Amino acid sequence: MDRNTVIGFILIGIVLMIWMWMNAPEPQRRTTMIDSVDAVHKLTTDSVKKFTPPAEQMTAQQDSLGRYFKHLKGEKEKVLVIKTQLYRAEISTQGGGIRSWELKQYKTWDKHPVNFMYGAQIPECNLLFSTSDGKLINTRYLTFEANYQDHTVVSLAKQDSFQVMLVLPVSKKSRIVKTLIFYGDVYSFDAVYRFENMENIIANFEYQVTWEYGPQYFEHNSIDESNYAKAGAYAGGELTEIDATNINEVIKQNISGRITWVASRNKYFATAMIPRHKESQGAYLEGTRMPQPDHGMKEYYTLGLKMPFSGRPLETDRFTVFLGPLDFDIVKSYDVDLDQIMSLGAAWIIRPISEYVIIPLFKFLKIFIPNYGFVLIVFSMIVKIALYPLTKSSMKSMQKMQALQPMMTEIREKYKDDPQKMNQQVMRLYKEYGVNPAGGCLPLLLQLPILYALWSVFSSTIELRQAAFIWWINDLSIPDVITTLPFRLPLFGIDKISGLALLMGITMFIQQKMSVKDPRQKAMVWLMPILLTLLFNGFPSGLNLYYFVFNLLSIGQQAWMNKHAKNEPLKKVEPKKATGGFISRISKNLPKTPR
Repeated sequence: MDRNTVIGFILIGIVLMIWMWMNAPEPQRRTTMIDSVDAVHKLTTDSVKKFTPPAEQMTAQQDSLGRYFKHLKGEKEKVLVIKTQLYRAEISTQGGGIRSWELKQYKTWDKHPVNFMYGAQIPECNLLFSTSDGKLINTRYLTFEANYQDHTVVSLAKQDSFQVMLVLPVSKKSRIVKTLIFYGDVYSFDAVYRFENMENIIANFEYQVTWEYGPQYFEHNSIDESNYAKAGAYAGGELTEIDATNINEVIKQNISGRITWVASRNKYFATAMIPRHKESQGAYLEGTRMPQPDHGMKEYYTLGLKMPFSGRPLETDRFTVFLGPLDFDIVKSYDVDLDQIMSLGAAWIIRPISEYVIIPLFKFLKIFIPNYGFVLIVFSMIVKIALYPLTKSSMKSMQKMQALQPMMTEIREKYKDDPQKMNQQVMRLYKEYGVNPAGGCLPLLLQLPILYALWSVFSSTIELRQAAFIWWINDLSIPDVITTLPFRLPLFGIDKISGLALLMGITMFIQQKMSVKDPRQKAMVWLMPILLTLLFNGFPSGLNLYYFVFNLLSIGQQAWMNKHAKNEPLKKVEPKKATGGFISRISKNLPKTPR
């Protein structure tokens, strides 16, 4: 083995180790079982009290609101209700922000409406700035003026829009006007801020627009939802994320420069703020993970957009605030790369497959097939057909290897005391019969990006959320539990059995039994199906349904190829004749010299 070959193997090993480290799944954790929505409310309220975002911490340290804002606290609030086909929102004069945002087309795991701020009653989308008298002001504690009656209800049709003006009268000449604009056909609203004669009040030439708690949790398994929860800022085509993984540890991230958007998410929903008028000066992200009852977890994230304040008598700024589902088409429609917050795999190879192949095909099939379970079955058939050339090549290579087993066994017995000679004879055998020992593995390796993209899409796509299939499979986004064990399996921490994961393991065992004939690999026949069954036991049932159908199709393909390969004799490959090179070919065409 020469020097270049050694270096090549070392580099390949390093690349493989880095790839495995980057894509290693998080260890399995126990799930949270919450019995009622009241318990969810109590968990949310208690956790909000425990976790105080930086904006609130700094405000709590104030001895007062200072001479400019002390008269704007403590007034009775008035609530305005906005109803559309997509959401029901509540706007409060206390803080002049959103205190409730309820999605009409989505339910929590126990069939209650999804509310991004359920139970907290804390206004969001606030301003944070320092004043010339040395105070830090958070407008969530101030009372705005509005010209609507308390609990006025405004209903918007799909094509309608409505705006409400909220005024913070700082003095006779100075005020902050906050205009909220709502639309009937999108999961977002616009917030327009107008600063009138505030140049001598706002200090440091900066203010922040904050969202301090992010979307609540809506799924049955808080551990699983926490594994997807995170916050991020998108700037210069790159996404900077924070993910609170350690209990009670606060993580912070300051990002400088022009920010396209900031967002926080759970498994299926997201909150995002998008500057529309001025360029932002940076962003602030903060988060922590906190324990919940029944071994659960909850993550909280604070978002802040840092905006410039030039000190002019009149300044205006505009933002779009998104509060909705992580549906690819919906977030993509905002045309600011908001889809980057979605977990669709590594950007360099996996994500393009997810974005341009799997998701469009998945949505296209849904047009004709109303049940997502049958969509997955048809989808697996299409993928199987697309991968047919690769799997056919792999199976043929494995069949040739099986046919060579008697001769290989004979060589091993003959040269068992001379490993070098044995390897030479085995390689000669491969060459004579045209067998590539890596031929069975290479097609499988080429399939890995596709399979990983499928896992990324199926494990987080909101289309499968609470989508029923047949029989016991009533939600394709979570494991289909058929029984609960009286004990927990050591190492794996499993106490519930998934029916589709079990079926997937059985089909994998049958497939291994049909394809593996090497006596030295007998352990793989049962070992791999058992390990993958345990691994897939906690996966969404939609993903397991896909793999189960894919394995059934592979068994059929393997049986068909085995049947047609029985009577096909093993032939040696004809050696290629040497042509003698370019000079030799020319010399053959020259006229012969007579003697």
